[in-house]
Amino acid sequence: MTTPETGVGLDSKLSNVLGGRTATALSKAFAMVTVGDLLSHYPRRYARRGELTALDELPLDEMVTIVGEVRDVQKRAMKQRNGSIVEVTITDGSGLLTLTFFNQAWRADAIKRGMRGIFAGKVSSYKGHRQLAHPDFQLFDADDAPALLAGGPAAERWLNTPIPIYPATSTVASWQIQKSIGVVLDSLGPVPDPLPEDVRTSRRLLTHGRALEHIHRPETDADWRAARDTLRFTEAFVLQTALLQQRAEARNEPAVPRVPKPGGYLERFDAALPFRLTSDQETVGADIAADLARSWPMNRLVQGEVGSGKTLVALRAMLAVADSGGQSALLAPTEVLAAQHLRSIVHVLGPDLAAELMPTLLTGQLATAERRKALLRTVTGQARIVIGTHALLGDRVDFFDLGLVVVDEQHRFGVEQREALRQKGATPPHVLVLTATPIPRTVAMTVFGDLEVSTIQELPAGRPGIATFVVAPAERPAWETRIWERVAEERALGRQAFVVCPAIAASEGEEGEELEAAPEGGARPPASVETVLAQLRTNPALAGAGIAALHGRMPSEEKDRVMLQFAAGAVDVLVATTVIEVGVDVPNASVMVVLDADRFGVSQLHQLRGRVGRGTIPALCLLVTYAEADSVARERVDAVAATLDGFELAQVDLDLRREGDVLGSLQSGGRSSLRLLRVASDGALIADARVAAGHVVDSDPSLAEFPALGSAVARRLDDTARASLTKN
Repeated sequence: MTTPETGVGLDSKLSNVLGGRTATALSKAFAMVTVGDLLSHYPRRYARRGELTALDELPLDEMVTIVGEVRDVQKRAMKQRNGSIVEVTITDGSGLLTLTFFNQAWRADAIKRGMRGIFAGKVSSYKGHRQLAHPDFQLFDADDAPALLAGGPAAERWLNTPIPIYPATSTVASWQIQKSIGVVLDSLGPVPDPLPEDVRTSRRLLTHGRALEHIHRPETDADWRAARDTLRFTEAFVLQTALLQQRAEARNEPAVPRVPKPGGYLERFDAALPFRLTSDQETVGADIAADLARSWPMNRLVQGEVGSGKTLVALRAMLAVADSGGQSALLAPTEVLAAQHLRSIVHVLGPDLAAELMPTLLTGQLATAERRKALLRTVTGQARIVIGTHALLGDRVDFFDLGLVVVDEQHRFGVEQREALRQKGATPPHVLVLTATPIPRTVAMTVFGDLEVSTIQELPAGRPGIATFVVAPAERPAWETRIWERVAEERALGRQAFVVCPAIAASEGEEGEELEAAPEGGARPPASVETVLAQLRTNPALAGAGIAALHGRMPSEEKDRVMLQFAAGAVDVLVATTVIEVGVDVPNASVMVVLDADRFGVSQLHQLRGRVGRGTIPALCLLVTYAEADSVARERVDAVAATLDGFELAQVDLDLRREGDVLGSLQSGGRSSLRLLRVASDGALIADARVAAGHVVDSDPSLAEFPALGSAVARRLDDTARASLTKN
C-alpha cells in the first residue's frame, strides 16, 4: 500500500482508478462509486487451490462460485442445427457437474483434464444432472507457482493461500472483483485510521490500511481473521458514533419543558384510575416525566409486551403536556387503530376530562364537514389530543402548540413521516415512540442508538394467559374440522373469535404487505378473507353465527362499522387480515385462528395472538400451517407456540431471520447496509463499541479532534443513510 504520490484515497472515484468500463460495470452491479465502496465489498468466504467444492450441495437456480477439478472435456456437433457443444465435466472427488458451452469450440483446447479452477454461473438441471451453462471461470495456472511441480513448502503455500470469493453477479464475477481490488490496493495511498489510537491498541486491532490489505489479499487464514475482527469493530464503532452524534445534536435543540401542575389533568386522571399501575409502568412513566421536564426534546422508545399498557403510559405523558398548555399528536398506522385509540382514550379519560381535552380524530376518510371541524379544533388548540393516521402530516394540518408526538407501532412509519409531524411544532416537540414488537438489545443499540429505550415487560394482574397450539391438517386431517368446532364451542359460551388470513383475495395481499411464497415450494394458494368468509358462512358448525370481514381495502366507514359491531358483540367471528394485528382491544374475544401461519413472521404471530386474552376469560390461539415439520417456516410457528414471552421470541426471530431482514431500511443497500457486523451474534462487540464511541462523542461531539473518524462517519452514513437509521 505504497505510492502515496498517486493521491488515491477512499473517496477517489473508481472511474479515475479502474477506467470507465470497469467502473460502470461495478456501479451497475453493486452501486459502487468510490474506492471506499469497492474496498468495503468484503469476501464472503475464502477458497484454496488445493480444495474442492462439494458439488452435491449446490442449490438449483442460484448463482454460485465454486472450486473444481476438470475430469473430462468433450466436443460434439449439435444434432438439430449447425454449431458445436463443448461439455466439461468437473468433480469434487465424488460428485460431478457439467459445464456447457455452445458454439465455443476453442474451449476444448483451453480446458484440459486435471486442471483446477474457479467456476461461476447459475445452477440448472438437465436430464437430472446439475450443470452450469456458459459459466465464467478462471483456471489455476501452475506457472504462477513454479515450485508447484517440484513440491515442497512453496507448493504447499501456493495450494493453501486463501483465495477471496466475493459476492458476485452474472455480469461481474468474483475474480473480476478481486482483480479490480488488487489494482486499487496497489494505487492506494496511506489510509487514515477511523479508530482513535488508544481504542485500536487497547483491543489489539490492525491499522485500517493493513486490515484492508489483509482481508482482500491474505497470505494466511490468520491474516483475514485479524482483518475481519478489526473491520467488524470499526463498522460497529463508526455506526455507534453516528447514532450518538445524532443524539447529541438533538439535545442541542431547544424544547419547552412540560411539567404537570398540581390539581391538573394528570393528577385528576391518576386519582380516578380504578387500578394501580404496574411497577414497570411507574418506572417508565418516571423516565418520561424526567424527559419532559428538560429543556431539550425527549426522544424515547418504549417497547412493551402485547397488552402491557404502553398506551396508558403515553396517555399520561399527553396529560402532562396538556397541563403545560400544549397539544399531543398520536400517529397510528391504520384507520382501524386510530379509531380504536380514540374510543379507548375517551373511555379511560371519563366524560369530564374527555370534554375538557376534546380528543379528536383526523384521518383521510373523514367527511368534509368532520374534517373541517377537526382541523379547526387542532389549529385553535381546543383539541389537546389529536389522533390520526398519515393525514396528520398534511400541509393543511396546523397545531396551536404541539408539545408531544407519539408514534404508535413505529416500524410502520419512516423517519420522514415522523419528522414531518415534528416540524409542525413552533419549537421541537418531545417524541415518544411505541412498539409492541420486543427488540433484542443488540438491535436496539444498532437501530435505535439515538433514542433512550424503556421496556415494559410486566403485564397487568388478572390476565388468564393464552393456550397456543400448532394445527397441521396435512399431518392430521381431522384437525381441520376440529378448528371450527372449537370456535363454535367458544361461541356457545358467548365469546368471539378472530380468523386471520394472509390475503384479501387469492392473489391480493393487505396494503403495504407483500404476499410471501408458499413455504418449501408448495403450490397452495394463501388463505384469503374472501374465500374463508364464504366457507365459514356455509359451515354447519357455525350455523347462525354472525360472521363479518375486515381488511384494509374496505371503505373507512365500513371498517369502523364492522369493528364497532365486533366490539359490541354483534359479530361472533371476524375474518380479517393483519389490519387487526395491533391495538384492537376486544376483551370478549377468546379465540385467535391464524390460517397459513407459516406465511407470517414470529413477531407478527405474537402480535396477532395478543388480540385475545385481553379480558378475564381463558384464551386460545390456533396456528394453522401446512409447512413441513422440519422446515424453517414450521420452526417459526413452533417457536411462537412454545412461549408467550415476546422478548424470548424476539431473540428467536433474530436467530431465524436472514441478517438483511433484521434492520429493515438500514439494510436497504448502498452505504448504510451492514457489511461484516451481525447483530444476531455481535452483541458484546456492539456494546463495547458503543461505550468507546460514547467516550469520544462526549469529549468531542463534532469530532474535530478525530478527522478520520468524522470522514468515516460521513462516508459510511451520508445524509440519506443517517435518516434511514431511525426509519424502522
